Amino acid sequence: MVNHSQTVKKSGVNYFMQGFQLIKQPGLRSFVFIPLLINIVLFAGAMYFAVGKLTELFDWMNGQLPDYLSWLNFFLWPLAILTMLVVMSFVFSSVMNWLAAPFNGLLAEKVEQHLTGKNLNTGSSIDMIKDLPRVLRREWTKLKYYLPRALLFLILFWVPVIGQTAAPILWFLFTAWMMAIQYCDYPFDNHKVSFDDMKFALKNTKGSSYSFGASVTLFSMIPIVNFIVMPVAICGATSMWVDKYREAYKNPMVAPE
Repeated sequence: MVNHSQTVKKSGVNYFMQGFQLIKQPGLRSFVFIPLLINIVLFAGAMYFAVGKLTELFDWMNGQLPDYLSWLNFFLWPLAILTMLVVMSFVFSSVMNWLAAPFNGLLAEKVEQHLTGKNLNTGSSIDMIKDLPRVLRREWTKLKYYLPRALLFLILFWVPVIGQTAAPILWFLFTAWMMAIQYCDYPFDNHKVSFDDMKFALKNTKGSSYSFGASVTLFSMIPIVNFIVMPVAICGATSMWVDKYREAYKNPMVAPE
């Protein structure tokens, strides 16, 4: 157990990096393994299906094109693969967050117990199953928050000059904010803190929130590493909850740091 009796001021980057240490703890490994296995199996299955469909599409296209245009394959295949990866990254991460939500909440619970030495008393496995509709509603709340804002930022990419210059920076900042919301929400939700109150707390600690979310975003872009980003981020976010927010919600007179 890590001693958190005294709050240590750390950046969001520090909390995210701490997640790499936490996922290796003996008492937490089994709770990391299940969402990680789901992640790998689903991604491998999706890739196999998508590449198969692309192959069928290109076989059909090659049958329609004259021989002198066969060189287009060298340009279209990489473009198709890149497009597929971008689309799958969005769809897959969204689906994965829904499927793994109960396991992610459980991982956050076990990390908090590891860090504080105190049982959260969230109930049995049967209680967790009964709580599943509420957990999925929480994921739906996050998705409703994300989609209209993401659409506005994507539209900004089509605005000439100013929009196209600012859009990549604003998109990265928005993605970082959403990563903070996505993963910090699990320990907040374990304590039945409302979505709006969770956002308010993260806004009061913007430096930590954005640096944590930016770290998650950057590591999510690294192949292979991105498979373990989810459990690492949950562990890091829970550590941040313990240090910065937990006492404030136990004692409303204490402000998040």
